[in-house]
Amino acid sequence: MKLIFYSKPGCHLCEGLQEKLGQVQHPTFELEMRDITTREEWFQAYQYEIPVLFLENPSNSQLVPLPRLSPRATVQQLESLLQKYCSAG
Repeated sequence: MKLIFYSKPGCHLCEGLQEKLGQVQHPTFELEMRDITTREEWFQAYQYEIPVLFLENPSNSQLVPLPRLSPRATVQQLESLLQKYCSAG
């Protein structure tokens, strides 16, 4: 499973989510970080939305947006979300 994470430097919500992703035990995933300040199309699309997570569908490389979690969500809640979307794909 591959997750695409859109963020930008200095975003405290992004840093919090990235820290929680680092604590997730199951499911296992590859994390690709994308800094929205490096591409104009990413910046225009996500400047007011970050942090944004997508799950890459391995069969066709389509990106499936994951629901936004509360900044107060626990690592367990994040794991549950990832497991739900991983098994649905």
